[in-house]
Amino acid sequence: MGNKVIEGELSKWLLMLNKKIKITAFLLVFTITIQAQAKKYTFQRPKMGSPFNITVYAADSVELLRVIEKAYNRVDTLNQIFSDYLPTSETNDICKKARAGEWQSISKDFYDILAMALAASKASHGAFDITVGNIVKLWRKARKEKALPDKNMLKIGLSKTGWQYIETMKTGNSYKIRFNTEGVLLDFGGIVKGYAAQEVVDILSKNGFPICLADAGGDLALGQNPPNTEGWSVGVSLPQEGNQLLPQFLKLKNQAIATSGDMYNYLEINGKRYSHIVNPKTGLGLTHQRNVTIIAPDGAQADWLATACSVLSIKKALKLVRSYPNVQLLIVENHKNEIKMYQSAGFSVLFSSN
Repeated sequence: MGNKVIEGELSKWLLMLNKKIKITAFLLVFTITIQAQAKKYTFQRPKMGSPFNITVYAADSVELLRVIEKAYNRVDTLNQIFSDYLPTSETNDICKKARAGEWQSISKDFYDILAMALAASKASHGAFDITVGNIVKLWRKARKEKALPDKNMLKIGLSKTGWQYIETMKTGNSYKIRFNTEGVLLDFGGIVKGYAAQEVVDILSKNGFPICLADAGGDLALGQNPPNTEGWSVGVSLPQEGNQLLPQFLKLKNQAIATSGDMYNYLEINGKRYSHIVNPKTGLGLTHQRNVTIIAPDGAQADWLATACSVLSIKKALKLVRSYPNVQLLIVENHKNEIKMYQSAGFSVLFSSN
């Protein structure tokens, strides 16, 4: 009698195990089928002053198109808030209305990125600073006219540059800003594109398309790896004329990468090259030929760190990066036609073994 009970329980157990095996096998086949059906789609639209590319794997193209529109609309919203080229942007409106010591109401988006930017300025000891707007405008004009900015104008611009001139206040759902000096101009160019790329990847992932990549003019945010790969293949530029890359490619997923350099945007006077990236402490365009690549968990973080590490000495750049978890740095510098490389401890393992 006891043996019959044991045999009955064993039969039930085997039946349950068989069902579990079938369910597991079904899920495995279902997953493989979905991956096999997923196709690669690419989209490109001019946004934020440069091509904004989205690459995504999807099985449902109709739903994908709906989500792509949602993602690009988000980029448009951010551009309307942070562009210093658009006269009606929130950034320009705030700077135009600013009076020293007076509080102004700002949107939540503005407050969120402003808070990130101010924290970045503090951490980098001012190597990254969104209050460089006056200086940036002088250098834009200089590149257009092919002449160095006026020294007196640069001096005036420097007097209005300093992240310490900004204060913020949050009360419930109310967000405010005030400036402690007159004439400060904000420039979010070193953080907002990375932020926008990350927003696009987050939107796609939350809406069922996690295998995706957003490229905001060179600032990349990456979702899950494409089918049958270790990760997205990303090349690293050398600080030389032309599109020369390092021979090895990075393999990345669920990360962001930003590269900062002067390959395309610079002013050359009497054989000396001045980068579009300015040092907030001196007001001068950088003169060292250097490409800085940052890999970080978030697009905004990768973006501002790439700018800050372009300004900082190599020693200070490596020290700054070490203060953040899961962040890696590669500096490729052209010094007297000799390429030198400096990298954080974990950078090399991200290169593909192929």
